[in-house]
Amino acid sequence: QVQLVESGGGLVQPGGSLRLSCTASGRLFSNYAMGWYRQAPGKQRDLVADITSSGSTDYADSVKGRFTISRDNAKNTVYLQMNKMKPEDTAVYYCNVRNYYNSNSYTNYWGQGTQVTVSS
Repeated sequence: QVQLVESGGGLVQPGGSLRLSCTASGRLFSNYAMGWYRQAPGKQRDLVADITSSGSTDYADSVKGRFTISRDNAKNTVYLQMNKMKPEDTAVYYCNVRNYYNSNSYTNYWGQGTQVTVSS
């Protein structure tokens, strides 16, 4: 089992910044990807950004150039730096870990979610 603890959500004005953190603990294999998803009311949960064990990243088009994902492997922690935030970034943000037990198969884990609200 893997446990995820998120922090850093809150209220921010348009144009402002927030930083989310998520620390994983438990039975992590040597290869695990970490990422952030978000879900706005009435909408599906969508990928925001993802980072592999080797550091390769992927971003939703809507956040490219504004958000940056990074990870500290020594701390099993992933960060999401969110800049130039917009009201449409308002959502519950969920941390995700894909824990690979072989090259093609993994188990998915989710954090409890943290609310991010962008409003003046």
